Amino acid sequence: MLISKKKFIANMVLISLLVAGFFFLNGNRDKVEADNKDVYRNIEILTEVLRQVEKNYVEPQKAKDLIYGAIKGMVRSLDPHSSFMTKEEFQELMAETKGSFSGIGIEITVKDKVLTVVSPIEGTPAYLAGMKAGDKIIKVEGESTLDMSLMEAVKKIRGREGTPVNLTVLREGEKKPLEFKITRGVIPLKSVRYFFLTPDIGYVRVSTFQGNTSEALSEALQVLEKDGKMKGLVLDMRNNPGGLLSQAIDVSEMFLDSGVIVSTKGRTGSHDIEARAHKNSHPRAYPMIVLVNGGSASAAEIVAGALQDNKRAMILGSRTFGKGSVQTILPLSDGSGLRLTTARYYTPSGKSIQSSGITPDIEITFVAPEKDAKKKTPRFIREEDLKGHMVGDSILENKKKGKKTETEKEKKARELLEKDNQVRHALQLLKSWAVFKKINVNP
Repeated sequence: MLISKKKFIANMVLISLLVAGFFFLNGNRDKVEADNKDVYRNIEILTEVLRQVEKNYVEPQKAKDLIYGAIKGMVRSLDPHSSFMTKEEFQELMAETKGSFSGIGIEITVKDKVLTVVSPIEGTPAYLAGMKAGDKIIKVEGESTLDMSLMEAVKKIRGREGTPVNLTVLREGEKKPLEFKITRGVIPLKSVRYFFLTPDIGYVRVSTFQGNTSEALSEALQVLEKDGKMKGLVLDMRNNPGGLLSQAIDVSEMFLDSGVIVSTKGRTGSHDIEARAHKNSHPRAYPMIVLVNGGSASAAEIVAGALQDNKRAMILGSRTFGKGSVQTILPLSDGSGLRLTTARYYTPSGKSIQSSGITPDIEITFVAPEKDAKKKTPRFIREEDLKGHMVGDSILENKKKGKKTETEKEKKARELLEKDNQVRHALQLLKSWAVFKKINVNP
């Protein structure tokens, strides 16, 4: 239904007054008056275009669609992370942080004007199909993503559980585009997994920062720290696309007793915050290694930066994604929403994460295991291989005890160590830590 000209003009005048009021409250009078003239002049162009569309476009258009289209175009021009959401899109976003949703399980952004995968979420259809951080999605269902907004792309990729979606992807190192046909599924929000790599070195995988991440991590640490047997921890945040700022702060505070966790600086003072750690009721004195890579973004970078700058953990892996801007979710009166960039993140040392990311203390590139790696590994002949060798007391003792059945978590730890060189290196560092502590530097 078309909006009447009289009502249309009244609405535009109201918008003009609201915009003028905003500028008046956020600047000096002289500057505001100059800005007002500029705003009114451009508002007139907007109303003129809408009037021409209403009057002359070949087919009748709904006023709501025209206004929404204008808003989407305006917000899209700001940066890759700001977006306007319809009521349905806004509800989907809320579902991401509170419950499960249906899709393929990837975090995407617009990088260098190309739709790019920040990270596939572990265990999801996209992850199992082999999609990787850095993949550039150039087509969705055969349609080019060149002029597609982030929210439009998300809407097209998501869908009903059990339905397929076809993606065309450019990947560095590949000579031609890759084609993925992925069946959508319910994306679980289980963000924390844990087990022991050795009897005294714990491993925690945090795959995303959702509404219950800090609670789940607390429960995981309680299990690992039980009986005081844990002497070191590997915190794995590789391919973690981020999530809620509040959860990043809570997770960081679990390992810190004092100091700044993160600060944000925006255009107005209301967006300037400084989160600090408080005395931890449960001291954690063991050494930590944090694993990161190019798929670690946003909230994951905040945690890594907080632990690195406060000298609480050693960061190992490759440079992180570099998403250092804060998006505030603003609900609007008709049920729609606005995701607006309102500030930048800064690590405790005052460094901006934006674009530069977090540089690890020890840079090690992940090396995919070869299928026949075991065959290629040289094996030295030892005493135990010689015919007629004597059996040691410790071996006899072990034989008496019998062979222990491998648990599911022990199997996961063994398989992870076999295929993941970064986890192996982290484990070696933590083991060395304990050894170096025993060395007497003043004999």
